[in-house]
This record gives sequence, structure tokens and C-alpha cells, in this order.
Amino acid sequence: MMWQDLVFMVGSSLSIIFLAPTLRDSSARVPLGTSLPSMGIGFTYSMTFFTLGMTFSAAGAFAAGTMWSLIALFRSPQGISLALFGRENLALFVSDLQYWLARRRSNDSNANQYVSADPALAHGQGDGR
Repeated sequence: MMWQDLVFMVGSSLSIIFLAPTLRDSSARVPLGTSLPSMGIGFTYSMTFFTLGMTFSAAGAFAAGTMWSLIALFRSPQGISLALFGRENLALFVSDLQYWLARRRSNDSNANQYVSADPALAHGQGDGR
């Protein structure tokens, strides 16, 4: 075992110890903007350490990523909801995507999407300045 593998494993273990009270506290609220990136970093580090042959570090990073996943699931103010994948939200996403693609294909300039506050300019009656 490389000494670096041990150092990274100890660091991950400490983060798990420090995160445990947050997971146990039912009144704790951790925003998803904090927990989801931390979860992603933990899992990314885990895969990276594993490909480097640092199995202890990989296990520690995976455990830290799992801890952040549990915090995101149980301690976020709104909770992770599968409503994100609901039919209405999916239809809204598809509608927005179609609108965006239509705008990208259009030959209109971006300036045409804005309305002037001056009624004379809005109808093409201004002096063009």
C-alpha cells in the first residue's frame, strides 16, 4: 500500500465522521446545491482512485459520496423528488426545447425579441437613433 492511499483514506474517513451528525440531526437542512456537487465529487474521486490502483482511497471516497447522497436524500430542505421526471415537467421541457430550436433556426435578429419602451420606436416611427 502506498502511503498516499492511506492519507486519502484517512481524509475520507474524517469527512464521514464530520458528516454523520448532519445525517443524524432530523432538523438539519443542507441545500441540494451543496450536497449534490459534493456527492458527485466523491464518486468521481472514487473512480479516479480506483483506476490508479488506490483501492482504500477509492473505498473512502465512495463512502463519502454515499454519505453526501444520504444527506441530499434526507436532509435537503425540499428533498429529492422524482417529480422532476413527471409528465408535466417533461412536457414543459420538450416545449421549451422546441421553442429554443425554432429560435436558433430563425433568421430574425435577437433585437427583434425586445420591445421598446417608447411607443414611437416600437412602431418604427422614431428617428432611428
